[in-house]
Amino acid sequence: MSTAVILAAGEGTRMKSDVPKVLHKLCGKTMIGHVLDALKPVVEKSIVIIGHRAEEVRASIGENVIYAYQYQQRGTGHAVNQALSSIPEQGDVLIVCGDTPLLTQDIFEGLLAFHRSEGCAAVVLTANLDNPFGYGRIIRDKTGKVTKIKEEKDANEEERKIREINTGTYCVNAQLLKETLALISDDNENREYYLTDLVEILSNQQKKVSAFKIDDFFLAQGINTRVQLSEAEAVLRKRINEKLMLEGVTMVDPASIYIDVDVKVGKDTVIMPQTIVQGRTQIGERCVIGPQSRLVDSTLADKVTFQNSIILESIVEEEANIGPFAYIRPESRICRGAKVGDFVEIKKSQIGSGSKVPHLSYVGDTTVGERANLGAGTIIVNYDGVTKHHSYIEDGAFVGCNSNLIAPVVIGEGAYVAAGSTIKENVPQNALAIGRAAQVNKLKGAERLRSILKSKKNK
Repeated sequence: MSTAVILAAGEGTRMKSDVPKVLHKLCGKTMIGHVLDALKPVVEKSIVIIGHRAEEVRASIGENVIYAYQYQQRGTGHAVNQALSSIPEQGDVLIVCGDTPLLTQDIFEGLLAFHRSEGCAAVVLTANLDNPFGYGRIIRDKTGKVTKIKEEKDANEEERKIREINTGTYCVNAQLLKETLALISDDNENREYYLTDLVEILSNQQKKVSAFKIDDFFLAQGINTRVQLSEAEAVLRKRINEKLMLEGVTMVDPASIYIDVDVKVGKDTVIMPQTIVQGRTQIGERCVIGPQSRLVDSTLADKVTFQNSIILESIVEEEANIGPFAYIRPESRICRGAKVGDFVEIKKSQIGSGSKVPHLSYVGDTTVGERANLGAGTIIVNYDGVTKHHSYIEDGAFVGCNSNLIAPVVIGEGAYVAAGSTIKENVPQNALAIGRAAQVNKLKGAERLRSILKSKKNK
């Protein structure tokens, strides 16, 4: 059996944040969320050690893991000790820091497989650095066996020349881990229990300790600052974009496209520059998305065109055309073949199949039927200052330009609302509604008005 122990109790002071370090996000997911996702296919259970703002961390992760609490920060060895009661007597234990979001399933599987194939008591995940300053060095004997990890401050001149460093990730035999933790001492300057001491203890017991080296240290680096957070996000974003392109998605200038890790995109979809796709958005096949668009927790079916627009928590059906400069607010549904055009805002509404809201309109709390047309400047007046009211525009209705519909109101099937109308009563099926003041033309009135205005100006 394999178990993961994830260290997530630290405060992370260098982040300069009120948010627990492991809850800072990259590509739409917390650091520790990335770690747990990579471990999930590899281990049978995960134990998360929490401490600083523990309940916030627990609320973010949920109840699919086991929790252990480290209320006093007394070192990594002390942290793992808090999880001992939940670690099985037999099997292997992966010990991972919760701030290493770039570690992948492949790395964890490789580390675990190496540990088992070599019959090791423990394996340290290591990497080479050109400038290893500040990191614990991997000390080996003449046979190549790992004998200890020497911290920078404790290393001598020769040891400081070693380029192989400890990443802070380990795989340890469960039984030996339990036995060895009891032998780790806090007899050091900081009075802390260091997990790195485990390596020397096992080596002194003639137990086999090895290193599993990865090519790129950056993948195992813990994130401690906002700068490192941004650098890691850039790596993750590139990883996401390349995966999607290999699956058949076209990206015009991938460097300017930001896609969260849980987003799904169908093949032959084209994503234009400066587009942001967030949350659990799903985009179908043969769509054109962007440029300069933002999609959050929404679903777009096949053959949707979505340009220079924003959509939040809504659904767009097949062959709909959105934008440019449309704003689709939560709980909206744009049905098959519908058009939502430039400078249109849709809020908690359904636009029926084949219907059009081409430009300069606001549609809120409204159900629009099929093949309806809302002319430029149509405003659904849905809020009376206290209550939001729902309106219905039925199949085939036509609303002329610059019309106000005072909710709640029903525009019947096939009805016609004349341009410039203010409608506050239901319009029956196939009726023509005119709700505007009568036009009065005063002959030579413009000439008299100009004369009056000039005289006022000269006074």
